[in-house]
Amino acid sequence: MFKSIKGDKWQENEILNQQLKRQMDEFQLKFPWFGVESYHTWLEKHFKMTLNVKRIRRLMREMGLVSLAPGPHTSTPHPGHKTYPYLLRNLSITYPNQVWCADITYLPMAKGHMYLVAVMDWYSRKVLSWRISNTMEEAFCIDALREAIAKYGKPLIFNTDQGSQFTGENWIGVLKHHEINISMDGKGRALDNVMIERLWRSYKYEYLYLNSPENGQKLKEGTENWINFYNKNRFHQTLDKKTPDQVYQEVRSKVAA
Repeated sequence: MFKSIKGDKWQENEILNQQLKRQMDEFQLKFPWFGVESYHTWLEKHFKMTLNVKRIRRLMREMGLVSLAPGPHTSTPHPGHKTYPYLLRNLSITYPNQVWCADITYLPMAKGHMYLVAVMDWYSRKVLSWRISNTMEEAFCIDALREAIAKYGKPLIFNTDQGSQFTGENWIGVLKHHEINISMDGKGRALDNVMIERLWRSYKYEYLYLNSPENGQKLKEGTENWINFYNKNRFHQTLDKKTPDQVYQEVRSKVAA
């Protein structure tokens, strides 16, 4: 009887934790500057219940949210890793493969969660590669990086945040091997990688939040379908009402000619 009651209590807590994480993920898209106190206040009001601030801090840590004003990044800095200066300030980005960027985002699911990394061409907004993982280890990020380079060549500059996945020697080693200039967001400046932040917003509101995939396979299938739609069928006002694929291919063809 005791074990049954204890098990039921644990299950209730896990269900609440998933609900809290789902709401925190949406808050991050709307209010990217939120820290633990802001999450705590808004979640108490949203769920109309008292919550322990330590619980919110733990959930933020599990999600990879770092409370750094003006915005949390979904990756955690490593104190022993070298960081690099931000190279995009006042830079005119005028062609594909001039600048690529990458980022990781937390994916709340019906049961549990996963993480998505994407590599994007800054100029065309085209998603060049992506990977999904149940951990934030650097391996799935490096797989996405290598795939993008194998398919599309290399950029002049690669921009990321200062998360440990992007400052580790393996990630940096791939960039240096291909003689790619390394750029990193200023500490706590989520808007330095604004293009991929906009991608996450579209992906979550148009696919993830509407579907709540039951398992990893369903999540990967749905993500692949959405990214294919985004690359091939999403018309952007800022791209003269063209799709990312159209802009990437047209400009690349002109350069090649």
